[in-house]
Amino acid sequence: MYEGEEKCKRGLVSTLIVNFFVSLCRMSYLNTENIARSKGDIEYHPLRPFLPKNARVLFLGSFPPQRKRWCIDFFYPNWINDHWRIEGEVFFGDRNHFVLEKEKRFNLDEIVRHCEEKGLAFFDTSTAVRRLQDNASDKFLEVVEPTDIAALIARLPFLRAIVTTGEKATQTICASLGIPEVPKVNASVALPASPVPSKGGVKQSSTNINGDAGEVSPSPTGEGRGEAVLLWRLPSSSRAYPLSFEKKVEAYRKMFDAVLR
Repeated sequence: MYEGEEKCKRGLVSTLIVNFFVSLCRMSYLNTENIARSKGDIEYHPLRPFLPKNARVLFLGSFPPQRKRWCIDFFYPNWINDHWRIEGEVFFGDRNHFVLEKEKRFNLDEIVRHCEEKGLAFFDTSTAVRRLQDNASDKFLEVVEPTDIAALIARLPFLRAIVTTGEKATQTICASLGIPEVPKVNASVALPASPVPSKGGVKQSSTNINGDAGEVSPSPTGEGRGEAVLLWRLPSSSRAYPLSFEKKVEAYRKMFDAVLR
């Protein structure tokens, strides 16, 4: 074997090893325990909460789409959902900043760096659901376990805003925290200092967000937080939502300017 061929093979092996470990790192956002127990008609949340310590914004969706629709193992994983294109346009003036077009996926490493730098956290308002139809539509999700949102907030001492973009997620958080009126799109309301969950609601679970069912602070404002946390409702980044990309960018920019100033 020629020396050049041997070097080429060693280089190929090294590349494969690096790619393998990169893949392992990317899988670290998966909740493998929940994935393993998602059998039958109940799905448990397949991702762990992404909660940077400096988080000032917490995006709460309803529940991830089926994994067959994912292009990355992270939040907003659907290739045809425009969330990461909207953030690319807002922060970098380039809707394709996080897009790897040839690979038909988003740049997960760049997304994570961006979210950690800006203080953007992500999870969903449900930790277990039933899908009533074989699609990604929120209206066909039955909530089995709502997320313990107060427990999430208690872990984010710098939080200033929770953002929802769908009707089901907004209704779930309002019921969870006792917010009497669901905000309209492009509007915000302050979270109550002491949440009063709606009567007759499903018991909330902190097991899937903490790793174990630990004691959490009951106050969304948090001890020493200094100001109320706002619930912002923004247009959905789904292309099924009837609003132009430019109008969605404008709405998201307004929220980010207010919260991250």
